Amino acid sequence: MNDVLRDVGPRLRAFRHARSLTLEEVAVRTGISSSTLSRLESGGRRPTLELLLPLSQCYELPLDELVGAPSVGDPRVHPRPVRRKGVIVVPLTHLPGPRQALKMILPSDHSTPVTTRHEGVE
Repeated sequence: MNDVLRDVGPRLRAFRHARSLTLEEVAVRTGISSSTLSRLESGGRRPTLELLLPLSQCYELPLDELVGAPSVGDPRVHPRPVRRKGVIVVPLTHLPGPRQALKMILPSDHSTPVTTRHEGVE
């Protein structure tokens, strides 16, 4: 965990440089002072969620990618999201056939879909 936190500063600097932004420009976009950003990038200040969230939005990156967090979860499942009529469907299993575990992300303007269930298979 300490390695992940130690490497956040150089990652932040690299993302800022890749976007050709100055500390002052990032400060204006995030509301974080230039001196705080400089200390984050140099490792003089520990990154906190309160500081990382605006930076994640500024750089348009997921928080995990911003900090270089190790991947977690079941390594056997590689979900590939599918977008259908504004709904994002993420498979959570690799089982062939009609029974699969899915994660559905619904936009706020959609109604809740009708769900079905079964008693199970022995």
